[in-house]
Amino acid sequence: MVDLEKAPPARSREGEPVPRADGEGCLVVAVRLPVRIVALVLVLPVRMAWDALVVAGRFLRDTVLRPVGRALAWLGRALFVWPLVGLWRYVVVPVAKGVGWLGNVLLVVPAVWVYRWVLTPVGRALAWCCAGVGAVLTALGRGLYAGLAWLARYLVVVPAGWLYAWVLTPIGHLLAWCGRGLARCGRGVLWCLNKVVTGIGAVLYWTVRILLVLPALAVWRWVLAPVGRALAVVGRELLDALGHAWRIAGHLSRAVGRALAALFRWTVAEPARWVYRSVLTPVGHAVRDTVLRPLAEAARAAGRAGRQALRSARLSVRQARADLRRTLFGEPERTPSVDRREPSGAKARTLGSSTTALTKD
Repeated sequence: MVDLEKAPPARSREGEPVPRADGEGCLVVAVRLPVRIVALVLVLPVRMAWDALVVAGRFLRDTVLRPVGRALAWLGRALFVWPLVGLWRYVVVPVAKGVGWLGNVLLVVPAVWVYRWVLTPVGRALAWCCAGVGAVLTALGRGLYAGLAWLARYLVVVPAGWLYAWVLTPIGHLLAWCGRGLARCGRGVLWCLNKVVTGIGAVLYWTVRILLVLPALAVWRWVLAPVGRALAVVGRELLDALGHAWRIAGHLSRAVGRALAALFRWTVAEPARWVYRSVLTPVGHAVRDTVLRPLAEAARAAGRAGRQALRSARLSVRQARADLRRTLFGEPERTPSVDRREPSGAKARTLGSSTTALTKD
């Protein structure tokens, strides 16, 4: 909420007022309240529209987007995931196992046999031959190296040492003495150039400082810094005002929403509930007990009577057809029925008695 009362200034232990740390003056405090009121008036419609959009979005998400998303997810699983899983499980994996078994039988086993019984003996034989040839070449190389080393020592190293000791060393000493003299002359010339460059640099430094740096520093200190502080205070106040206005607009929007919900409840929902519970439900029960149930019983009785009439008609037609068949073709010959459920012992006794009767005859 907006703080309409001015906070009392803080005081020290001696009773003297302590200046505020943020440097706010009376002008800032006097401008803050109107700015916050204007910000509240401007932000309140935006916040109410935002809350309405949030409620509509949640309702749309819960009633439309979530069921549609679940249906699309199930459809995607049914159309893509389950066929791919079945294809992978019942086609790709068995085919891959079969291909792997064939590769093992047709490639790996023959390759292992060739490596073990052909390439390994051949490689060992080649390694033994190469070892012998390498030993011979090593002996020849050592002899050749010893000869070349002796020739290089007495044809290159000894003459080079003599040349270094008796020719290059005196020439180097002479060149070093000449270089030291030239270095002393160069240091003198560099000292003079350093003094000249230092003087020119000092003149340029003070010229740039007086003509550019000091005016720029004065503009920064007396113009840009105060303007920046003022703009910072204005921006901070605007941000604080917008924050307070947004929070207050939220409380107002929540109160308006609750009022509208209560109004809808007491003007539409509760009357509809009372009508449904107190009027429609008793009327529906009365209609069910007085109209629908008797109609249903009558329909069931009519159905039973119709089914009985159809059954009687079918029996009459069947009897008439049987009578007509007996009239035209006579009585059919009846074959003696055999009781298949007679036990095996009784059947054996019957067969035995019939055979004994035949033998007696």
